[in-house]
Amino acid sequence: MHGLSELLGIAIIAITATLCGMAMVQFRQPPIIGYILSGILLGPGALGLVQDRSNVETLAEIGVILLLYFIGIELSLQSFRQIWKTAVGATIIQIVLSILFVLWLGPKFGLSLGQMLLFAFCLAVSSTAVSVTVVQSIGESSTRTGQLVIGILIAQDLAIAPMLLIISGFGGGAMPEFASLVKIAIEVAISIVVLVAFIVFLARKKSFNMPFADLVMTKSDLTPLAVLAWCLGFALISGLLGLSPAFGAFLAGLTIGNSAQSSIAHKNAEPIKVVLLMVFFLSIGLLVDLGFLFENFLAIMLILVSATVFKTLLNVLGLRALGKGWGEAFLASLLLGQMGEFSFVMGAVAVGVTLIDQNLLNYLISITVLSLITAPFYVSVARRLHTVMIEKSGEVGLGIALKTILRSLSPFAKVKLSQRDIRFLQKEWQKQKKDRKRWSETP
Repeated sequence: MHGLSELLGIAIIAITATLCGMAMVQFRQPPIIGYILSGILLGPGALGLVQDRSNVETLAEIGVILLLYFIGIELSLQSFRQIWKTAVGATIIQIVLSILFVLWLGPKFGLSLGQMLLFAFCLAVSSTAVSVTVVQSIGESSTRTGQLVIGILIAQDLAIAPMLLIISGFGGGAMPEFASLVKIAIEVAISIVVLVAFIVFLARKKSFNMPFADLVMTKSDLTPLAVLAWCLGFALISGLLGLSPAFGAFLAGLTIGNSAQSSIAHKNAEPIKVVLLMVFFLSIGLLVDLGFLFENFLAIMLILVSATVFKTLLNVLGLRALGKGWGEAFLASLLLGQMGEFSFVMGAVAVGVTLIDQNLLNYLISITVLSLITAPFYVSVARRLHTVMIEKSGEVGLGIALKTILRSLSPFAKVKLSQRDIRFLQKEWQKQKKDRKRWSETP
Protein backbone atom coordinates (compact mmCIF):
# COMPACT_ATOMS: atom_id res chain seq x y z
CA MET A 1 0.00 0.00 0.00
CA HIS A 2 1.10 3.55 -0.77
CA GLY A 3 2.64 5.25 2.27
CA LEU A 4 2.75 2.06 4.33
CA SER A 5 6.55 2.16 4.62
CA GLU A 6 6.42 5.75 5.96
CA LEU A 7 3.75 4.73 8.46
CA LEU A 8 5.86 1.77 9.54
CA GLY A 9 8.83 4.08 10.18
CA ILE A 10 6.75 6.49 12.25
CA ALA A 11 5.28 3.59 14.23
CA ILE A 12 8.74 2.17 14.98
CA ILE A 13 10.00 5.57 16.13
CA ALA A 14 6.97 6.18 18.37
CA ILE A 15 7.03 2.70 19.92
CA THR A 16 10.80 2.71 20.52
CA ALA A 17 10.78 6.21 22.03
CA THR A 18 7.85 5.30 24.28
CA LEU A 19 9.50 2.10 25.53
CA CYS A 20 12.83 3.82 26.19
CA GLY A 21 11.05 6.70 27.94
CA MET A 22 9.11 4.22 30.09
CA ALA A 23 12.35 2.50 31.02
CA MET A 24 13.85 5.79 32.24
CA VAL A 25 10.73 6.66 34.22
CA GLN A 26 10.89 3.24 35.86
CA PHE A 27 14.30 4.24 37.23
CA ARG A 28 12.93 7.68 38.22
CA GLN A 29 14.91 9.45 35.49
CA PRO A 30 13.76 12.01 32.89
CA PRO A 31 12.16 10.30 29.86
CA ILE A 32 14.14 12.56 27.53
CA ILE A 33 17.20 10.40 28.26
CA GLY A 34 15.25 7.48 26.84
CA TYR A 35 14.40 9.49 23.73
CA ILE A 36 18.11 10.14 23.09
CA LEU A 37 18.87 6.43 23.56
CA SER A 38 16.08 5.51 21.15
CA GLY A 39 17.62 7.83 18.54
CA ILE A 40 21.01 6.17 19.00
CA LEU A 41 19.39 2.74 18.74
CA LEU A 42 17.45 3.54 15.57
CA GLY A 43 20.21 5.62 13.93
CA PRO A 44 22.79 4.73 11.29
CA GLY A 45 25.34 3.68 13.92
CA ALA A 46 23.15 0.89 15.35
CA LEU A 47 20.06 -0.68 13.76
CA GLY A 48 20.01 1.81 10.89
CA LEU A 49 16.21 1.97 10.76
CA VAL A 50 16.32 5.78 10.45
CA GLN A 51 18.89 7.04 7.97
CA ASP A 52 17.71 10.57 7.13
CA ARG A 53 17.63 12.98 10.09
CA SER A 54 16.43 15.89 7.94
CA ASN A 55 12.88 14.50 8.02
CA VAL A 56 12.58 15.33 11.74
CA GLU A 57 14.72 18.47 11.97
CA THR A 58 11.88 20.96 11.51
CA LEU A 59 9.72 19.27 14.15
CA ALA A 60 12.74 19.14 16.47
CA GLU A 61 13.31 22.89 16.10
CA ILE A 62 9.65 23.55 16.90
CA GLY A 63 10.07 21.37 19.99
CA VAL A 64 12.83 23.65 21.30
CA ILE A 65 10.68 26.71 20.60
CA LEU A 66 7.78 25.18 22.56
CA LEU A 67 10.13 24.37 25.45
CA LEU A 68 11.02 28.06 25.80
CA TYR A 69 7.33 28.90 25.39
CA PHE A 70 6.41 26.72 28.38
CA ILE A 71 9.20 28.16 30.50
CA GLY A 72 7.73 31.58 29.86
CA ILE A 73 4.22 30.39 30.77
CA GLU A 74 5.38 28.80 34.03
CA LEU A 75 7.73 31.58 35.12
CA SER A 76 6.60 33.55 38.17
CA LEU A 77 7.51 37.17 37.46
CA GLN A 78 7.28 38.06 41.14
CA SER A 79 9.81 35.36 41.98
CA PHE A 80 12.03 36.13 38.98
CA ARG A 81 12.21 39.80 39.96
CA GLN A 82 13.81 38.72 43.23
CA ILE A 83 16.51 36.54 41.68
CA TRP A 84 17.16 38.04 38.23
CA LYS A 85 20.31 39.87 39.35
CA THR A 86 21.81 36.66 40.71
CA ALA A 87 20.71 34.69 37.62
CA VAL A 88 22.21 37.18 35.19
CA GLY A 89 25.35 37.54 37.31
CA ALA A 90 25.88 33.77 37.48
CA THR A 91 25.38 33.46 33.71
CA ILE A 92 27.87 36.23 32.97
CA ILE A 93 30.43 34.64 35.30
CA GLN A 94 29.90 31.25 33.63
CA ILE A 95 30.29 32.62 30.10
CA VAL A 96 33.28 34.89 30.82
CA LEU A 97 35.27 32.30 32.77
CA SER A 98 34.44 29.58 30.24
CA ILE A 99 35.82 31.81 27.47
CA LEU A 100 38.98 32.54 29.47
CA PHE A 101 39.47 28.84 30.25
CA VAL A 102 39.08 27.76 26.61
CA LEU A 103 41.25 30.65 25.37
CA TRP A 104 43.98 29.37 27.70
CA LEU A 105 43.54 25.72 26.71
CA GLY A 106 42.60 26.04 23.02
CA PRO A 107 45.98 27.02 21.53
CA LYS A 108 47.48 23.80 22.92
CA PHE A 109 45.15 21.90 20.57
CA GLY A 110 45.58 24.23 17.60
CA LEU A 111 42.09 25.74 17.75
CA SER A 112 41.32 29.05 16.06
CA LEU A 113 39.71 31.96 17.92
CA GLY A 114 36.29 31.22 16.41
CA GLN A 115 36.51 27.55 17.36
CA MET A 116 37.56 28.41 20.91
CA LEU A 117 34.59 30.76 21.28
CA LEU A 118 32.26 28.05 19.96
CA PHE A 119 33.45 25.47 22.49
CA ALA A 120 33.40 28.06 25.30
CA PHE A 121 29.78 28.90 24.53
CA CYS A 122 28.85 25.21 24.46
CA LEU A 123 30.62 24.72 27.79
CA ALA A 124 28.81 27.65 29.41
CA VAL A 125 25.26 26.63 28.46
CA SER A 126 23.32 23.96 30.39
CA SER A 127 20.38 21.84 29.27
CA THR A 128 17.08 23.63 29.83
CA ALA A 129 15.03 20.49 29.17
CA VAL A 130 17.01 18.24 31.54
CA SER A 131 17.42 20.80 34.31
CA VAL A 132 13.78 21.89 34.35
CA THR A 133 12.67 18.25 34.39
CA VAL A 134 14.95 17.48 37.32
CA VAL A 135 13.88 20.62 39.21
CA GLN A 136 10.27 19.52 38.89
CA SER A 137 11.00 15.88 39.76
CA ILE A 138 12.61 16.75 43.12
CA GLY A 139 9.94 19.30 44.02
CA GLU A 140 12.14 22.38 43.79
CA SER A 141 10.23 24.33 41.13
CA SER A 142 8.59 26.67 43.70
CA THR A 143 11.60 27.14 45.98
CA ARG A 144 14.28 29.81 45.88
CA THR A 145 16.79 27.30 44.54
CA GLY A 146 14.44 26.08 41.81
CA GLN A 147 13.56 29.61 40.78
CA LEU A 148 17.27 30.49 40.73
CA VAL A 149 18.09 27.52 38.47
CA ILE A 150 15.24 28.39 36.11
CA GLY A 151 16.35 32.04 36.14
CA ILE A 152 19.91 31.05 35.19
CA LEU A 153 18.60 28.79 32.42
CA ILE A 154 16.50 31.63 31.06
CA ALA A 155 19.49 33.98 31.14
CA GLN A 156 21.55 31.36 29.29
CA ASP A 157 18.82 30.84 26.71
CA LEU A 158 18.64 34.57 26.10
CA ALA A 159 22.40 34.56 25.51
CA ILE A 160 22.00 31.95 22.74
CA ALA A 161 20.99 34.56 20.14
CA PRO A 162 24.17 36.68 20.45
CA MET A 163 26.26 33.50 20.68
CA LEU A 164 24.86 32.29 17.35
CA LEU A 165 25.51 35.70 15.80
CA ILE A 166 29.11 35.67 16.99
CA ILE A 167 29.69 32.13 15.68
CA SER A 168 28.19 33.09 12.30
CA GLY A 169 30.53 36.08 12.16
CA PHE A 170 33.56 33.78 12.20
CA GLY A 171 32.68 32.19 8.86
CA GLY A 172 35.66 30.32 7.47
CA GLY A 173 37.57 31.01 10.70
CA ALA A 174 38.13 34.69 9.88
CA MET A 175 37.60 37.54 12.34
CA PRO A 176 34.21 39.25 11.87
CA GLU A 177 34.25 42.73 10.41
CA PHE A 178 33.59 45.80 12.54
CA ALA A 179 30.15 46.26 10.96
CA SER A 180 29.22 42.71 12.00
CA LEU A 181 30.32 43.37 15.58
CA VAL A 182 28.19 46.53 15.68
CA LYS A 183 25.20 44.58 14.35
CA ILE A 184 25.66 41.92 17.02
CA ALA A 185 25.85 44.56 19.76
CA ILE A 186 22.67 46.26 18.48
CA GLU A 187 20.72 43.01 18.34
CA VAL A 188 21.82 42.06 21.87
CA ALA A 189 20.78 45.50 23.14
CA ILE A 190 17.39 45.18 21.43
CA SER A 191 16.83 41.75 23.02
CA ILE A 192 17.59 43.11 26.49
CA VAL A 193 15.38 46.19 26.06
CA VAL A 194 12.44 44.14 24.74
CA LEU A 195 12.71 41.59 27.54
CA VAL A 196 12.90 44.23 30.28
CA ALA A 197 9.93 46.10 28.74
CA PHE A 198 7.86 42.90 28.66
CA ILE A 199 8.68 42.00 32.26
CA VAL A 200 7.95 45.52 33.56
CA PHE A 201 4.67 45.69 31.63
CA LEU A 202 3.44 42.25 32.67
CA ALA A 203 4.53 42.67 36.30
CA ARG A 204 2.28 45.73 36.60
CA LYS A 205 -0.75 43.90 35.22
CA LYS A 206 -2.10 41.28 37.60
CA SER A 207 -4.23 39.65 34.92
CA PHE A 208 -5.62 40.41 31.47
CA ASN A 209 -7.52 38.62 28.72
CA MET A 210 -5.81 37.39 25.59
CA PRO A 211 -7.09 38.70 22.23
CA PHE A 212 -10.22 36.82 21.08
CA ALA A 213 -10.17 34.80 24.32
CA ASP A 214 -13.96 34.43 24.39
CA LEU A 215 -13.89 33.02 20.88
CA VAL A 216 -10.95 30.59 20.93
CA MET A 217 -10.51 29.64 24.60
CA THR A 218 -14.02 28.27 24.94
CA LYS A 219 -13.76 25.82 22.03
CA SER A 220 -11.91 22.61 22.85
CA ASP A 221 -11.13 21.90 19.20
CA LEU A 222 -9.79 25.42 18.53
CA THR A 223 -7.85 26.19 21.72
CA PRO A 224 -4.79 23.94 21.04
CA LEU A 225 -4.37 25.43 17.56
CA ALA A 226 -4.71 29.00 18.90
CA VAL A 227 -2.13 28.36 21.62
CA LEU A 228 0.31 26.90 19.08
CA ALA A 229 -0.32 29.77 16.64
CA TRP A 230 0.36 32.34 19.38
CA CYS A 231 3.73 30.71 20.15
CA LEU A 232 4.84 30.26 16.54
CA GLY A 233 3.61 33.74 15.58
CA PHE A 234 5.82 35.39 18.20
CA ALA A 235 8.72 33.14 17.19
CA LEU A 236 8.30 34.11 13.54
CA ILE A 237 8.17 37.85 14.31
CA SER A 238 11.30 37.52 16.46
CA GLY A 239 13.12 35.68 13.68
CA LEU A 240 12.11 38.28 11.09
CA LEU A 241 13.50 41.00 13.35
CA GLY A 242 16.86 39.21 13.40
CA LEU A 243 16.44 37.85 16.91
CA SER A 244 16.19 34.23 18.02
CA PRO A 245 12.82 32.52 17.35
CA ALA A 246 13.19 30.87 20.77
CA PHE A 247 13.43 34.36 22.29
CA GLY A 248 10.11 35.28 20.67
CA ALA A 249 8.52 32.07 21.94
CA PHE A 250 9.70 32.87 25.46
CA LEU A 251 8.08 36.32 25.25
CA ALA A 252 4.87 34.70 24.00
CA GLY A 253 4.94 32.36 27.00
CA LEU A 254 5.51 35.27 29.38
CA THR A 255 2.52 37.07 27.91
CA ILE A 256 0.06 34.21 28.01
CA GLY A 257 1.43 33.00 31.37
CA ASN A 258 0.35 36.26 32.99
CA SER A 259 -3.08 36.28 31.36
CA ALA A 260 -6.38 35.00 32.68
CA GLN A 261 -6.13 32.09 30.18
CA SER A 262 -2.77 30.79 31.48
CA SER A 263 -4.02 27.44 32.82
CA ILE A 264 -6.11 26.74 29.71
CA ALA A 265 -3.18 27.45 27.40
CA HIS A 266 -0.82 25.27 29.45
CA LYS A 267 -3.24 22.34 29.48
CA ASN A 268 -3.85 22.43 25.73
CA ALA A 269 -0.23 22.92 24.62
CA GLU A 270 1.34 20.29 26.90
CA PRO A 271 0.64 17.24 24.66
CA ILE A 272 2.02 19.06 21.61
CA LYS A 273 5.19 19.99 23.48
CA VAL A 274 5.74 16.43 24.72
CA VAL A 275 5.58 14.97 21.20
CA LEU A 276 7.84 17.60 19.60
CA LEU A 277 10.42 17.43 22.40
CA MET A 278 10.52 13.66 21.92
CA VAL A 279 11.31 14.26 18.25
CA PHE A 280 14.02 16.79 19.15
CA PHE A 281 15.89 14.51 21.55
CA LEU A 282 15.45 11.51 19.28
CA SER A 283 17.03 13.55 16.47
CA ILE A 284 19.97 14.23 18.79
CA GLY A 285 20.45 10.50 19.22
CA LEU A 286 20.42 10.07 15.43
CA LEU A 287 23.45 12.36 15.19
CA VAL A 288 25.70 10.07 17.21
CA ASP A 289 28.39 8.25 15.22
CA LEU A 290 29.00 5.14 17.34
CA GLY A 291 32.12 4.23 15.36
CA PHE A 292 33.68 7.61 16.07
CA LEU A 293 32.58 7.40 19.72
CA PHE A 294 34.24 4.03 20.28
CA GLU A 295 37.43 5.02 18.45
CA ASN A 296 37.88 8.17 20.54
CA PHE A 297 36.18 7.01 23.73
CA LEU A 298 39.01 7.79 26.15
CA ALA A 299 39.56 11.29 24.79
CA ILE A 300 35.81 12.00 24.80
CA MET A 301 35.40 10.76 28.38
CA LEU A 302 38.38 12.82 29.55
CA ILE A 303 36.91 15.97 27.99
CA LEU A 304 33.45 15.14 29.37
CA VAL A 305 34.65 14.65 32.94
CA SER A 306 36.81 17.77 32.80
CA ALA A 307 33.94 19.85 31.39
CA THR A 308 31.47 18.53 33.98
CA VAL A 309 33.76 19.19 36.94
CA PHE A 310 34.67 22.61 35.57
CA LYS A 311 31.02 23.62 35.04
CA THR A 312 29.95 22.42 38.48
CA LEU A 313 32.82 24.06 40.38
CA LEU A 314 32.47 27.26 38.38
CA ASN A 315 28.77 27.49 39.20
CA VAL A 316 29.40 26.76 42.88
CA LEU A 317 32.07 29.45 43.18
CA GLY A 318 30.02 31.91 41.12
CA LEU A 319 26.90 31.47 43.26
CA ARG A 320 28.96 31.66 46.45
CA ALA A 321 30.49 34.91 45.20
CA LEU A 322 26.94 36.18 44.66
CA GLY A 323 26.03 35.47 48.28
CA LYS A 324 24.37 32.02 48.12
CA GLY A 325 24.95 29.38 50.81
CA TRP A 326 27.00 26.25 50.19
CA GLY A 327 23.97 23.92 50.12
CA GLU A 328 21.98 26.06 47.71
CA ALA A 329 25.03 26.68 45.53
CA PHE A 330 25.83 22.94 45.33
CA LEU A 331 22.25 21.93 44.55
CA ALA A 332 21.86 24.58 41.85
CA SER A 333 25.26 23.70 40.35
CA LEU A 334 24.46 19.99 40.19
CA LEU A 335 21.22 20.80 38.40
CA LEU A 336 23.18 22.90 35.88
CA GLY A 337 26.13 20.53 35.48
CA GLN A 338 25.35 19.01 32.08
CA MET A 339 25.97 20.34 28.57
CA GLY A 340 23.01 21.94 26.81
CA GLU A 341 20.91 20.92 23.83
CA PHE A 342 21.70 24.25 22.18
CA SER A 343 25.25 22.96 21.67
CA PHE A 344 23.87 21.01 18.70
CA VAL A 345 22.33 24.17 17.28
CA MET A 346 25.59 26.10 17.64
CA GLY A 347 27.54 23.19 16.18
CA ALA A 348 25.24 23.08 13.14
CA VAL A 349 25.72 26.82 12.58
CA ALA A 350 29.50 26.44 12.91
CA VAL A 351 29.55 23.69 10.27
CA GLY A 352 27.36 25.81 7.99
CA VAL A 353 29.89 28.67 8.02
CA THR A 354 32.86 26.21 7.77
CA LEU A 355 34.14 27.18 11.22
CA ILE A 356 34.58 23.52 12.18
CA ASP A 357 34.78 20.29 10.21
CA GLN A 358 32.84 17.06 10.70
CA ASN A 359 35.51 15.63 13.00
CA LEU A 360 35.19 18.47 15.53
CA LEU A 361 31.41 18.34 15.21
CA ASN A 362 31.48 14.63 16.08
CA TYR A 363 33.48 15.43 19.22
CA LEU A 364 30.95 18.10 20.20
CA ILE A 365 27.99 15.79 19.54
CA SER A 366 29.50 12.83 21.41
CA ILE A 367 30.46 14.87 24.48
CA THR A 368 27.09 16.62 24.69
CA VAL A 369 25.06 13.43 24.19
CA LEU A 370 27.04 11.58 26.86
CA SER A 371 26.61 14.56 29.17
CA LEU A 372 22.83 14.44 28.71
CA ILE A 373 22.69 10.66 29.07
CA THR A 374 24.71 10.75 32.32
CA ALA A 375 22.45 13.48 33.68
CA PRO A 376 20.59 10.87 35.82
CA PHE A 377 23.66 10.95 38.09
CA TYR A 378 22.85 14.59 38.78
CA VAL A 379 19.25 13.59 39.48
CA SER A 380 20.44 11.15 42.15
CA VAL A 381 22.83 13.64 43.71
CA ALA A 382 20.29 16.47 43.59
CA ARG A 383 17.59 14.33 45.19
CA ARG A 384 19.91 13.24 47.98
CA LEU A 385 21.17 16.74 48.61
CA HIS A 386 17.57 18.00 48.61
CA THR A 387 16.65 15.42 51.27
CA VAL A 388 19.62 16.43 53.41
CA MET A 389 18.71 20.11 53.07
CA ILE A 390 15.18 19.39 54.32
CA GLU A 391 16.51 17.32 57.23
CA LYS A 392 18.79 20.23 58.15
CA SER A 393 15.95 22.77 57.75
CA GLY A 394 17.54 24.15 54.60
CA GLU A 395 20.93 24.91 56.19
CA VAL A 396 23.71 22.78 54.70
CA GLY A 397 27.40 23.50 55.09
CA LEU A 398 30.26 22.66 52.74
CA GLY A 399 31.17 19.47 54.62
CA ILE A 400 27.65 18.02 54.50
CA ALA A 401 27.27 18.95 50.84
CA LEU A 402 30.55 17.22 49.90
CA LYS A 403 29.64 14.18 51.99
CA THR A 404 26.29 13.97 50.20
CA ILE A 405 27.98 14.07 46.78
CA LEU A 406 30.54 11.41 47.73
CA ARG A 407 27.75 9.24 49.11
CA SER A 408 25.95 9.49 45.77
CA LEU A 409 29.11 8.25 44.03
CA SER A 410 28.98 5.08 46.12
CA PRO A 411 28.03 1.87 44.27
CA PHE A 412 25.45 1.38 47.06
CA ALA A 413 23.79 4.74 46.37
CA LYS A 414 20.53 3.10 45.31
CA VAL A 415 20.29 1.22 48.58
CA LYS A 416 21.06 4.30 50.63
CA LEU A 417 18.50 6.40 48.79
CA SER A 418 15.65 4.24 50.06
CA GLN A 419 11.94 4.45 49.54
CA ARG A 420 11.73 5.77 53.09
CA ASP A 421 13.89 8.73 52.05
CA ILE A 422 11.62 9.42 49.10
CA ARG A 423 8.45 9.17 51.21
CA PHE A 424 10.03 11.50 53.77
CA LEU A 425 10.80 13.99 51.02
CA GLN A 426 7.25 13.84 49.68
CA LYS A 427 5.80 14.27 53.17
CA GLU A 428 7.96 17.28 53.91
CA TRP A 429 7.11 18.76 50.53
CA GLN A 430 3.39 18.66 51.37
CA LYS A 431 4.05 20.28 54.76
CA GLN A 432 6.02 23.13 53.22
CA LYS A 433 3.71 23.68 50.23
CA LYS A 434 1.82 26.57 51.84
CA ASP A 435 5.06 28.29 52.88
CA ARG A 436 6.52 27.94 49.39
CA LYS A 437 3.36 29.37 47.83
CA ARG A 438 3.38 32.25 50.27
CA TRP A 439 7.02 33.02 49.42
CA SER A 440 6.40 32.92 45.65
CA GLU A 441 3.53 35.41 46.04
CA THR A 442 5.54 37.83 48.16
CA PRO A 443 6.20 41.02 46.15
